[in-house]
Amino acid sequence: MLTKTPRNGKNGKGPSRVTELPKISTSTDTREILAHAAKEARQDNYFIVDVDAHVTETAFWSDVVDRMESDVYKQMARAFKERGAAPGLMNSTPGMLYQDVFGRIPHQQRLGEAVPGGRTHAQVTLVQRAMDSMGIDYMVVFPTPMLVLGMHPQVEMEVVIGNAFNKWLTEEVLPQDPRIKAMLYLPFNHPEASLKAVEMYADNPSVIGFSVTSTRFRAVNHDSYMPLYSAIQAAGKPLAFHSGFHWGDQSMQQCNKFISMHAISFVYYNIIHMTNWIMNGLPERFPKLKVVWIESGLAWVPFLMQRLDSEYMMRSSEAPLLKRKPSEYMREMFYSSQPLERSNIELTEATFKAMNAETQLLFASDWPHWDFDLPNAITTLPFLSEQAKRNILGFNSARLFNLEVPKHKELKTKPSKAPARREPVTA
Repeated sequence: MLTKTPRNGKNGKGPSRVTELPKISTSTDTREILAHAAKEARQDNYFIVDVDAHVTETAFWSDVVDRMESDVYKQMARAFKERGAAPGLMNSTPGMLYQDVFGRIPHQQRLGEAVPGGRTHAQVTLVQRAMDSMGIDYMVVFPTPMLVLGMHPQVEMEVVIGNAFNKWLTEEVLPQDPRIKAMLYLPFNHPEASLKAVEMYADNPSVIGFSVTSTRFRAVNHDSYMPLYSAIQAAGKPLAFHSGFHWGDQSMQQCNKFISMHAISFVYYNIIHMTNWIMNGLPERFPKLKVVWIESGLAWVPFLMQRLDSEYMMRSSEAPLLKRKPSEYMREMFYSSQPLERSNIELTEATFKAMNAETQLLFASDWPHWDFDLPNAITTLPFLSEQAKRNILGFNSARLFNLEVPKHKELKTKPSKAPARREPVTA
């Protein structure tokens, strides 16, 4: 990267010097990459909750493996490391991870920066650096390679790895900074194990919800999941569906470019799960269960609203549990902002209006992934009021997750409330 320094000589005239800035590598400090990210947040005293950031669990895979419940699986995972192939037992495909754009966005590949030793876990230090650099008050962290664990050919492996990750996160990472929160991993291919995870962590104050990685072939409306949803609803915490990609899916294999597959797949899985969730009446069966849809962008939301409404009005007998149009249930759900599509600002504005973004949208950075968004992705939207910006950046999340807002960041006026649920009109 090149930059020009001011001209030399009288009145600023004369030849300018060109200085080459240090190149960003996997060892570059997070605080250098995000050196100017928090300027606006601090200037305007924004309260910001980042509902989707990522830890790189495989960088600390030995810590996760040590917490596996089975000695057999521990030995199997350690054997991979001894052969130089880590992380063992995972089903990710490193050779086809093109997200770093072939080395041009290296921080996506690995955060290998130096961190001080001592009692603070290295992952905690990395998260703190990102939070402080972006002006984040709370950051919700998710795993990274484990986002495709729902496609593992061995169901029991998702249980073993998911449970070990949850133990590592709740024992090593979350206790070291109250600003770091988690929506814990549910091994969703095994409904009973998922229920046990909810029962185990429901009262943990650092666990503000539970998450399902959407990249999987399991219908969310199957009867085996009803006890799970009931338990999450009773816990008073949200359920999130965090999307991802999987080029191994035969539908995605029709795409011969990573960009094509990546653009579609993050939306594809959440569209399927939301359609099944609504049309099978789960919002009516679990009316107090808050649902969050993460990392699918927003452009798909008005499409699905209109599509499902149109079908429902013609074939409502096939969704007998519904008392309202599908779009009305969708407007009561929550969505993360990242990656925010802004190529057509008029469509973006229409999308925000359709989904009632002022009360239902949650800011997400997706740091440290290549397409991450800073808080100014929200603050620079010209059609948002100042109140709407503050709601989306933090107050909506505070309401959803019951997070404490620092006194100096509270608004003099109360943030907007979610629209009250409307009862169906009967004759």
